[in-house]
Amino acid sequence: MADELFRRPRLAALYDVLEGERADLEAYRGLAEELGARRVLDLGCGTGTFALLLAARGIEVTGVDPAAASLAVARAKAGGGAVRWLCGDASASPPLGADLVTMTANVAQEIVGREAWRATLSAAHGALRPGGHLVFETRNPAVRAWERWNREGSYRVTRVPGGGTVASWSDLVAVEGPLVTFRHTYEFTPDGQVLTSESTLRFRDREEIEADLGERGFVVDDVRDAPDRPGRELVFVARRPGGRVPGRRSGPR
Repeated sequence: MADELFRRPRLAALYDVLEGERADLEAYRGLAEELGARRVLDLGCGTGTFALLLAARGIEVTGVDPAAASLAVARAKAGGGAVRWLCGDASASPPLGADLVTMTANVAQEIVGREAWRATLSAAHGALRPGGHLVFETRNPAVRAWERWNREGSYRVTRVPGGGTVASWSDLVAVEGPLVTFRHTYEFTPDGQVLTSESTLRFRDREEIEADLGERGFVVDDVRDAPDRPGRELVFVARRPGGRVPGRRSGPR
């Protein structure tokens, strides 16, 4: 189930404005180029920013997301007709013979259930051609990023296209083992509407992720430091064995 942030039309329409420049996507674009990807499946594509970035470069892209409101925003963007949009979770992914499957931002960590995570990895494996790659990022749990998730550290006011502003902030709700729950609050002016969106992320360590990938038939080619959050996030580059391996790089960087 997608968070309210992605399911409520008013919030989905503002998602790109609130996120600002997505510098994190440049690393994924570079990886697609490095791996020679011509057919990409973007799981948890949201409002379609990354899918459209690739499509504009002539790449065949399928975007999958469970939030219909976010997909409506994606479809309405310039170039939206160049991407195949599917509403659902990873199980909605067809066997594409894709060169690359991506899960950007928090997508991998938002899959909190053990069986749902395994099913997602299996679906990604099935969508890839032999030799194709799965790429996703995850926060390093040792950094304990959630300790800084509070109103004082996150409060900001953003001007809304068409008039008005929205004040937004985050508050930590609970930490239960590897599960961290937090709440986003959005306060609109001048109408005064207040909306909230609660999210839970699962913090997995590197060893657990590598074991899960191996169990689902992947080989881990690389584990990289996320360029936009050095020391705080890791980017996994895993491969479905077989076929050619364009641009392969060995070992952690």
